[in-house]
Amino acid sequence: MSSATVPPPYRRLPRLQHCCDGAIEGTRAVPEEVPIAFTYRQCSYAVMMGTPTDLEDFAIGFSLTEGLARTTDDIQGIALRPQHEGVVLDIELAEAAMDRFWNRRRLLVGPSGCGLCGVESIAQALRPVTTVTGTRSFTPDEIAGAVAALPRLQVLNGETRAVHAAALWQPARGVLALREDVGRHNALDKLIGAAARQGVALPDNMLLLTSRISVELVQKAFVAGASMIVAVSAPTALAIRVADAAGMTLVGIARDDGFEVFTHPNRIATIAASDAA
Repeated sequence: MSSATVPPPYRRLPRLQHCCDGAIEGTRAVPEEVPIAFTYRQCSYAVMMGTPTDLEDFAIGFSLTEGLARTTDDIQGIALRPQHEGVVLDIELAEAAMDRFWNRRRLLVGPSGCGLCGVESIAQALRPVTTVTGTRSFTPDEIAGAVAALPRLQVLNGETRAVHAAALWQPARGVLALREDVGRHNALDKLIGAAARQGVALPDNMLLLTSRISVELVQKAFVAGASMIVAVSAPTALAIRVADAAGMTLVGIARDDGFEVFTHPNRIATIAASDAA
């Protein structure tokens, strides 16, 4: 039996700082990054490099955004197996969900060293768009307040200055959940898993990201039902096209001095009122 344990989320390691006064010896907190393997009924599916925290949330969120589980009822058990070199997540799926797993896994099989190949891999990358249903609008002050609330809740980033966060925000309640990881996709999967465990629906809540908005994040968001993404950085052109097709409001460059709306401005309260007039 392995004696390995799940590593800590960060370590304090020695470093040599160079500045105007010369070199200074000291330490810096740096985030941990380990291989995290996803297996379903002992069958390997994927390995992600990530921060070894909130791993049950990660298992649930990843299973949902990959389309292997449709609800948390499809996930019948999660076991963590720490290894000396990483962590294995053993996930038990219901029978119908396992059928989806086998169908999906067949698409992932390709020549050694090739990964996802050819036409099938392109179709897999550009998955069908799901139209979102959320109708709640948010004021510019609410968007600014939501973004401003993030830094003090980013505990791991406060220590390391090197991880991403994803969060859910709701008027009157503020930040409902926040998850961090060295990988921005991982942070979102963890958040989606946490929301699913807590029974928090995404459609009428604001999804906050501390990273740029790539198409994979938009895809994960609409699979989970999110109708509005607000990020501190910019989106890619493909992310904008996919968000527009999904009916999702995409807000980027959300800073102290304002933000930019790229798709479906009807969920920004003042813009919606102006359009109605």
